[in-house]
Order: sequence, then structure tokens, then C-alpha cells
Amino acid sequence: MVRYCGYLVQNELLLQRAVDLGHPRPTAAKDQTGLILLAARNLMGRTGVLRCAKLRRVKTPKGIIFWCIAFSSNDPHERLPATAPPEEQYKALKEALQKKGPPQWYKTP
Repeated sequence: MVRYCGYLVQNELLLQRAVDLGHPRPTAAKDQTGLILLAARNLMGRTGVLRCAKLRRVKTPKGIIFWCIAFSSNDPHERLPATAPPEEQYKALKEALQKKGPPQWYKTP
């Protein structure tokens, strides 16, 4: 099973970011996905992690599926490190997302 180390991001946070960037709030599910990807890319670029992280879908231990900005993976095909990142790599994203701790490991759905 593939696992990712990163920060969970809720759909609504990313949709609101897209709206804040000037995009209209989506009415169809297919439009939501496009705006979520656009907003995540913007967030990752603004916090300096676009080149060292990937946006992936993960499942929490309680079975809830979220988007995850992942810094590490146990899958060598992902071309991400296999170990958790150093704090300087994720600090700006952590602050932007108002997270308290380091990135956590999650399974794929």
C-alpha cells in the first residue's frame, strides 16, 4: 500500500482559495476538481513547495478521504523522498495551513 507524508487539505479551503484568486464558485463537481487543483498549485507555489511536493488523495485512519500535499512517499515511482522532510522544507506551508505539528503519514484510498 502506498503511503504519503504530508499535510491534509480540505476541499473547502482550496475552493475558497480559488474564489479568493478571482474564480467563480463552481456549481458542478467536475469544475470543483479543476479549481481545487488550481488552488493547490497556487498554494504550493506561494509557500515554496511546488518543486518538492505533490498533491495526492489519501485516507485518514478513520477512513475519511482528503487531499494531501505530500513531501514523501514509500512508492519509488512517485520520485519523492522515502523519509519525512526537514522542517525548513515545509515550514511556510505549515504556517499557511495553520497546522501545529509536522507532516503525518497517510495511506492511499
